[in-house]
Amino acid sequence: MAVSVELGKALDKAYENASLDEVLAAPPSALAGLTDKHNELLAGLGIKTVRDLGSNKYFATAGVLVALAGKAD
Repeated sequence: MAVSVELGKALDKAYENASLDEVLAAPPSALAGLTDKHNELLAGLGIKTVRDLGSNKYFATAGVLVALAGKAD
């Protein structure tokens, strides 16, 4: 099944037309709002790509907690 997602506003202009594989292999600054300085800081945590950022257990846990907070009574 083909899936289409508009990520233009979530990505830096240089990556708006990149493939998913290209974005995942790109530095975190491929995400809109992040800079080369963020790349440096995240590299200190072993995060060098968007894929690394998205699969980092701490960031993933934080994302789940935020999502759950919206559902909690």
